[in-house]
This record gives sequence, C-alpha cells and structure tokens, in this order.
Amino acid sequence: MTADVFAPHFQDADKARAYLEALRWPNGPACPHCGVIGEHYALKGASHRPGLMKCKDCRKQFSVTVGTVFERSKIPLNKWLLAVHLMCASKRAMSSHQIHRMLGVTYKSAWFMTRRVREAMNPGNAGLVGTGGGTIEADETWGNNASSERDRALLAQNEDRLAG
Repeated sequence: MTADVFAPHFQDADKARAYLEALRWPNGPACPHCGVIGEHYALKGASHRPGLMKCKDCRKQFSVTVGTVFERSKIPLNKWLLAVHLMCASKRAMSSHQIHRMLGVTYKSAWFMTRRVREAMNPGNAGLVGTGGGTIEADETWGNNASSERDRALLAQNEDRLAG
C-alpha cells in the first residue's frame, strides 16, 4: 500500500479540519449535543477558533472534534491525522517514540496521541473516532495480536470478563 503523506489534509490544519468535516458530516454539520442537523451557525472573529459552530436549537458550541479522540487537544489536526494514518498503515506496532521522531512533536504529545488512538481502536470503546459506533476500516492493521502465551492468557481473561 502506498501512502500519500503529502496529501493536503496531512500538511495543513485548516485542510485537515475541512477533510474531517466532509468525512464526519457528509450531509452537513450535526450538533453532537442534541443531534440537530443543519440548524447551526459558524462563530467567526478574532476571539473564536476556526471551525467553531453554535447550535441554534440547544445553543451549545461544537466543532468537528467534539466526541472524538481529537477533542480538547492543542495538537494540530493534520498531525493527528498523520499519526492515525501511520499507526494504521504500519505492519508492526508504531511506538510513541517513533511518532515523536516522525511528526516532530514532543514525546509526551506522541504518547498522548498514541494512547488515545489505541484506546479508540479498542473494540469496547466504539465511537471515539467520530463514527458513532460504526465500523472503521483500516488496511494492514492487526488488533489483539497476542504473540506470547502470557498475552493470549490476558486476552482470554479480558474476553471472559467482558462476556460475563
């Protein structure tokens, strides 16, 4: 698989936001608080960040990142998208240190990002990526790849705990 890491949504935060809006809201923005579609207006001006909207119905502010792993993060969206892409496209696990080196963020930020992305990929936490519990398709990604006997035992223990 060839990755186009030079795509515009990986290079610019505003283009990344527009890309996420098109993915998350194909029929127009929907308020994550009350679920109303289309009844909103954009907040503009020096005191508001780009992409901030306000629902006319519930009067709450929201953006494309509300309810996702990107919520309440100071890390630019294009770095988030690139980190998610790298983690999903790598054949083996992508370490926080490797994300730190590749994206030029601090190790603490890279750890924060990888922790959130891995938690969102956990089957028990459906919906953290913004799909509302829908299926996320990722090529060449292996989840719960228990390689050692200890890992298989822990995985079986967790599955038993969740089932019962």
